[in-house]
Amino acid sequence: MSKAGPKSRSVPAKVPGIYKADSVRDVAESLNIPNLSDIVASALASDVEYRIQQVVEEAARFMRHAKRTTLTTADIDQALRVLNIEPLYGHFPYNPPTFRRALPFPQMPTAGPVYFIEDEEIEFDRVRGEEKVALPKGVTWTAHWLAVEGVQPLIPENPPALPRESDPENATAKLAAGSGIPGSVFPPTPPSSDRPSPIQSAKQQPQQHIAVKQVLSRELQLYYTRLTSSLLPPTSDFAKRTAALASLRHDAGLSPLLPYLVRWVGQGVVDSLRSGSQSENDGKILEVLLDVIGALLDNQTLGVEPYLHQLLPSIFSILLHSSLPPSHAAHLRTTAANILSHLLTHYSTTYPGLSSRIVKTLIVGLIGEGKSRSTREGALRGLMGIGKEAVRQGLVKHQGAKVIGDECMPGESSQLVELVVDGFRLIHPPSTHAVALNADSGADASVVEELRAKLGEFFAERIMGDGAWARGILSDDDPPA
Repeated sequence: MSKAGPKSRSVPAKVPGIYKADSVRDVAESLNIPNLSDIVASALASDVEYRIQQVVEEAARFMRHAKRTTLTTADIDQALRVLNIEPLYGHFPYNPPTFRRALPFPQMPTAGPVYFIEDEEIEFDRVRGEEKVALPKGVTWTAHWLAVEGVQPLIPENPPALPRESDPENATAKLAAGSGIPGSVFPPTPPSSDRPSPIQSAKQQPQQHIAVKQVLSRELQLYYTRLTSSLLPPTSDFAKRTAALASLRHDAGLSPLLPYLVRWVGQGVVDSLRSGSQSENDGKILEVLLDVIGALLDNQTLGVEPYLHQLLPSIFSILLHSSLPPSHAAHLRTTAANILSHLLTHYSTTYPGLSSRIVKTLIVGLIGEGKSRSTREGALRGLMGIGKEAVRQGLVKHQGAKVIGDECMPGESSQLVELVVDGFRLIHPPSTHAVALNADSGADASVVEELRAKLGEFFAERIMGDGAWARGILSDDDPPA
């Protein structure tokens, strides 16, 4: 019996995948790669199908973890990120695309259905009329005062304080010390007959509102009140005043308070000089206000430049006022002149016309008709604080010495006369061995005539005793070193 031959096995037909090789050829032709072989196209189609299956499996895991039964585009994006593949942008789960079936093509009836994403038509007028939604501010952090000198500010960051019963007068005083009193822009100042207290002003003007409350935080308002109340006499002592001036001179972060401090200084100067007959207390207040201006100019963290035009009138008012308190007049004018010198030294480069403007104002106060001797003294001190060229312009070129000399009595030796002589010494120092001018000689006669023309008879007689000094005053050149 013969054995039967081996049965031949039938080779199973290869089942095509989801991603066809024809799709690979279409992509290759779009990339200018023609004549792609069938083996390469099949291999690429199999790899693409494997990658798609891998992405779908990862996306299904996200779907199951989210306890959903519907796969979304967000799951696909998460799967691509897990596989270190850049996600597909422009597809959102909350705005799924709408597919529309295209009409059949008559020339190719055997072609399958074609779907496309229908674009939404947007009316331009409707878009213009919609309300713009502003983006909310991001999360930020800020610092706030937990307590200021043992007092907890009433701000949202701090817990609310327990209410305490107080009489109406004390409640009004607390509101005046803080930011809630109506009609009070400046802190408490000592009341006088022509300057009511802030509480009285608050009662007289209940319809106005404080400007500080709208701009400053509660911490800065409390700092402003404590600072100004520590500066003005007689309610402050020397230690508090020194600490307050040191705070103005060195503390950073006072820029929001700067316009209010400048206005407070200006109003304080006006109130002190308004009556015409100043008391000792007014003189002390003016000294403190000048110290405040100097401290503000010394603070390098403040941008004082935009407020110089508001500070200069206060400085000029003290410097050129005709009736300052006698015991404080010389010190006030000297301090104001030093502040002018400091101001020009630091800000003349920022404002090129500042120096000429200040010198012109002082020269008008020196030679102006009808000016008092106190005003001329203040103007001369201001010119001496600026420098010798400013003094030369005021005393010699504009004949300020002649104007002062014409108002002096023969042989007078007053403080103003000595100040003019000091100005001549600043222009040119006197010689060690003085040789008097001889009015009878030709060369000296012309110098004597020029002295009398520019300096006047009163000061020419004082300068004629030193010929080298007189020639140095009249000369525009600097003296030799």
